[in-house]
Amino acid sequence: MPGSTRLVDLVHDRLDSVLTDRAAHLAQISPDLEPFIGFSRDLLAGGKRFRALFCYWGWEAVRTAPTPIDPLPEPDDRDLPAIVEMCAALEVFHAAALVHDDIMDNSDTRRGLPAAHRRFESIHGESRWAGSREGYGRSGALLLGDLLLGWSDELLDAGLALLADRTAARATRDEFVRMRTEVTLGQYLDILEEASWRSRPEADLLPRAHRVIVYKSAKYSVEAPLALGAAAAGAAAEQIEAVRAFGLPLGVAYQLRDDLLGVFGDPEVTGKPAGDDLREGKRTVLIALARPALPAGARQLLDELLGDPELDGRQIEVLQTAIRESGAVDKVERIIAHNVDKAKSALMGAPLGPTARAQLSRLADTVTRRSS
Repeated sequence: MPGSTRLVDLVHDRLDSVLTDRAAHLAQISPDLEPFIGFSRDLLAGGKRFRALFCYWGWEAVRTAPTPIDPLPEPDDRDLPAIVEMCAALEVFHAAALVHDDIMDNSDTRRGLPAAHRRFESIHGESRWAGSREGYGRSGALLLGDLLLGWSDELLDAGLALLADRTAARATRDEFVRMRTEVTLGQYLDILEEASWRSRPEADLLPRAHRVIVYKSAKYSVEAPLALGAAAAGAAAEQIEAVRAFGLPLGVAYQLRDDLLGVFGDPEVTGKPAGDDLREGKRTVLIALARPALPAGARQLLDELLGDPELDGRQIEVLQTAIRESGAVDKVERIIAHNVDKAKSALMGAPLGPTARAQLSRLADTVTRRSS
């Protein structure tokens, strides 16, 4: 049984192998396709592999769970190659989502590098080609994201083919389909809130922001990877319920931490400009909590500035100060702590392996105390 570090290494090696194989295929078609591999390598080289880790420990939690008949089961590692494929599939899916998300948010950077659409724009500009530089960048990045989506599905299928339990394989595919559907719709709900918030009743803004968190991030970042791994191990219904009861509140806490970093994070650590979520106009739980607590003048300023892509450093500082003084940051920190406690409580007495439960509890702290 590999630990987290070894699992991350296995996934990294598999991703490197996949991209090497795909590079050979693309080179046969045209040398002009090299950016698709180069940009993919950069995207997949970074990240913390949290989704892969949750998938792996979801699998471990079920396959090592004691039963009345066999209180100390001997874990069977034969499905590990299948799990590595599935973990790699999640990482490639995440890369695709980042590419598309950066287009929708008009982001300039991702993990300290230019976002994919900006990189395609640079190719166009440096080559002095005809037509719109911005249009070329968006189109190239859209196709890169679509290509990555296809590759993630191929990796998932490869993993499912290796699973010995065909019923488990079908259940795992169902979980992946659910995840893909929900995160896509969650993305739409996110852009809907950015565009339509002025037409919504004030009392609806917080629950609507919470709904975005659940479907755009919480399920996809934590709950779904856990459920995928658990399903691959042949989880019973109560075990799927247990990993969901842990994964959903932890996923909410994970995204709330991300929202704080999107406003207050250190660019040197996050790889994104300071206050990037403010320029993008993200209607997060943080903003929904801050607005009603602000004086009328400060609230009007927030509404005027939020979503302005030209915000300068001084304007960012003004908004950061207003949000802090509203008490919203402290409230979000309390909500994070509450959700972490709720997630950990769901592990107590859950029909899951004890070592995996301990590891999942440690992961809960890791993903919600991070600085990037």
